[in-house]
This record gives sequence, C-alpha cells and structure tokens, in this order.
Amino acid sequence: MTSTAVRPRRQTSGNRTNTLRGYPRGRRPTPRGRRPRRVPWPTRTGRWARHHKARTFLLLLGTFLAVTLWSLGSALTDPANGVGTSARLSEWLRGHGGGSVVTWAENLWYSHHPPPVGGAPAPGAIPPASASPSRVLQGPGQLPVPAPVTPFASPATPGEGTWHPVGRLVGGVPAVYETFLRPDAVHTSVVTGVAYMDTRLLSATLYSGSAIPGGGPWQVTAPISAQASQGLVVAFNAGFRMADANGGYYTQGQTVVPLRTGAASFVISRDGTARVGRWGRDVSLTPDVVSVRQNLDLLVDGGQPVPGLQSNDTHQWGSTLGGQVFVWRSGVGVTADGALVYVAGPNLNITDLADVLARAGAVRAMELDINSDWVNLATYDPGPAPTPATPASGTNLLPAMVGTPARYFQDWWTRDFFTMSARPTTGR
Repeated sequence: MTSTAVRPRRQTSGNRTNTLRGYPRGRRPTPRGRRPRRVPWPTRTGRWARHHKARTFLLLLGTFLAVTLWSLGSALTDPANGVGTSARLSEWLRGHGGGSVVTWAENLWYSHHPPPVGGAPAPGAIPPASASPSRVLQGPGQLPVPAPVTPFASPATPGEGTWHPVGRLVGGVPAVYETFLRPDAVHTSVVTGVAYMDTRLLSATLYSGSAIPGGGPWQVTAPISAQASQGLVVAFNAGFRMADANGGYYTQGQTVVPLRTGAASFVISRDGTARVGRWGRDVSLTPDVVSVRQNLDLLVDGGQPVPGLQSNDTHQWGSTLGGQVFVWRSGVGVTADGALVYVAGPNLNITDLADVLARAGAVRAMELDINSDWVNLATYDPGPAPTPATPASGTNLLPAMVGTPARYFQDWWTRDFFTMSARPTTGR
C-alpha cells in the first residue's frame, strides 16, 4: 500500500492569513486549467460610485440649505416683510410656495384664539364726545360734517359713534374725522376705528411699491418726499399682494397688472379725486384716470353689504391670511356725496367689516389689506400747510395698530399705499 503524504498547511501569522484556507488574504490559488476570473468593472467601481453619489448629494443638500438659510435670514431682517417675525416668516413662506403651511399654522392659531365674547372696551378705547378738540366744524367748500354712526351694541358706550376732527386743518377747517364703535353686539370689547375724509379738501395719491405691485422704478413711491409732506394729512394701506388681489393695477400710464372687469376698484383722477366702484360699471379707464388699484369684488354696493356674504367665508375675502374669520381687516368706501370712509380693526369677520362701512355711510366699498402688520391708517397734524408732516406728527387710527406712522417715510417700505393731501386751492 502506498502511503500518501499530506502536504503541511502553510503557516502565516497575523491578519495576513486566510483563516479558512491558510492562504494569505486575497491570494487564494487558481484551480489548474482555469484563468483567474476578472472582477467586472461595475463591481470594482461600485463602492467608489456609491461614495461619489453620497458626496454629491451632501454637496447639493448643503448648497440648498445655505441658500435657503440666506434667503430666510434676509427675509426675517427685512422690515418691508412686516413688523413682526411671524409676519416676515409668513411672507417668505408664501413667496416660496409655502402658502399651505402658512394656512395650516394660521388656522391652528386662530382656532385657539377666538375673539372674546362680551366684556367692555378697554378704558379710553372709545373717547367720549367731550374729548373732541375745539375746531371750526364747517367752512366754505367743505362737505357736510358726517352724522353720528349708530352703534351696533346696546347700551352704547359714551362717545361711541361720535365723530372727532383730527389731522391738520385745510383752509382753516377739519378735513378728516374719526369715530370708534363696536362692530357687533356679541364681541362687545372689540373696538373698530372709522376715518371720514373730505374729498373736496383732500386729493388722493397712489404710492407704488417695489414689491407691490413690483416693476418700476416709480416716480411716486416711499418714502414720502419733503415736498409732498407739506400737504400730507392722511396715509393708509392699500390692498392684497397682486397674486391674491384678483384684480389689476394701473399707474403712470402703465398697466402693471391687467384690470379685471367687475373688480372692486379705487380710482384716482387727474385732479386727485378718489372714487370706489365696480370696474366697467361705475368706473373705467378714461383719459382723466391716473391710477387704479383693484382688490377682490365690491363688499358694499347700493349702500348695503353685497348679497350672499357669509361671516365664515374663508375663501373669497381672506385667502391671504390662511382663510381666517376674525382677523385684522381694513376697507374703504365712498359716500353718496363723494367722501371716503376707511374702516379698520382687530377681530373683524367680513360681514362686520361690510356692516360698519355701510353704517358709516359708504354706498360702495371694497376690502383692502388684512392681517395686523399691514392694516394701518395714520393722520398727521404738524400745523398749517406748508409745515411738513413728519413721523412724529402722525397718529395711528387705533393704538393697537402694528407699526407707526413712520412706515410711509421709510425707503424700505416696498408696499403700495394711499395718501390724502390738502388741495392747492384750499390752503396749501
């Protein structure tokens, strides 16, 4: 019998030994008669490819985050996006496709912060009639002094619905009056402000912004110039962003956004006369028109709130605020004799706004901007013209209005707004 010698196993040490076969790692012998198998290219480069994709993804993600953070940081420090951080964040999100997120957040907030029911207004929120300053109340060329506004809540608070002259005198007489009242009989601690503007004494101007309506450069834009401030009496907010206004914009002979037939329109003629009406029915683009600002549809028509208004309508009248019901709102209307009436306040639903505008004498009225950061009216009383108005001489319609009368004098204010100034023939 022939014995067969057993080939001793090769001994190596350390990690270089294949513990299964005894060969150095990576050097297993190739069976006789076979060529070494080549590892396919994709297999050899797979690990490198995976690492390359991961590095590319991380690089792109880092770039995206850097750009996003830079954009967000710029928006949060830009006062033109609002006074508060929440408003600036909301504006940035809406401008970057995050409107649904803003809607959800605002729905959540307002659903947990409804307006108070019952209660009394804060002390001083409605000044008594005796607090009215001593002024000449009637003069030549002036519209009749407005009649008191009948309060909605009963019993009425002393001074509720009573007009008080404010702002600089024009031709020696008041051109602006303000009154304060509760907008309904349920939320009796909520106070709404109303401003009455005599269009025989005042001329209107539309100031265009670089963000609203965009475009430009504009000849008439913020800040209010030193020359324009010599006759300034009132400044107040315009409407929604043009993407939400469902209407157009015309100024300086340029149609910035196409005008929509049927839209609620604030129209300014060459002589500074301001009107509010339905485009194509009450007002149109005649050679005498210098500015048109449209926003949604008429809210008051024929002296009454338009038919079909629903207090909980969160689509047509409040889409830019996440479809909320009770929020800061503003509106402007025209009376039968041509005066302008501006209404603004917190915790207003759309029917409250329409009711107050109609009761204050508006025969046609439209909603303007909403949300606390954008609703503002300021009157200025620096003394007789041509004394220039300044932020220090301005007073907000309501003390709770966010921001100050200085916003219209800032070059960073990028939104459009209206001013009412003394007419040259009546005291300037």
